[in-house]
Amino acid sequence: MTKYFLIILISLSFFSKTLAKDVSINENIDLEFVCDLEKKIVKNSEYNYQTFLAKDLNDKNLDKFKILSKKPETLFINGLSPFLSDSTKLNVKVVNKDVVLFKSIDREKNYSESGIITRKTGELIHEITKNMKSENSEKYISIYLCNKQDKKV
Repeated sequence: MTKYFLIILISLSFFSKTLAKDVSINENIDLEFVCDLEKKIVKNSEYNYQTFLAKDLNDKNLDKFKILSKKPETLFINGLSPFLSDSTKLNVKVVNKDVVLFKSIDREKNYSESGIITRKTGELIHEITKNMKSENSEKYISIYLCNKQDKKV
């Protein structure tokens, strides 16, 4: 569990550094993954960053998680959520040889989704934040382990 908190902390610090540079597509990639949910961390009015294992949840695995990027600024994310599938909504897009990082915030700035996947290990962290303007904001952090499908990299 400490490993996952460390990963989240590192990814959040990476996120804060990249927000100054919202778009940095350095690699052309076309990847497809199959991802198994490992655990979910929930922070809402009922739970305060409570961790749930995948076997205790009804959440599904990701059968077709696709990432397509083209230099200098195109990034498509499909199969993670409908909100992230609309590439025009992606505010932050970072692709390099090690990671793919993306974030989107709705127009009202009350809902956001973000994710980071390490290309070498296949670890994917997907964070959903609801009611951002409220004192009772909610966070849902899903941690997946992904395997690449045969595609050109």
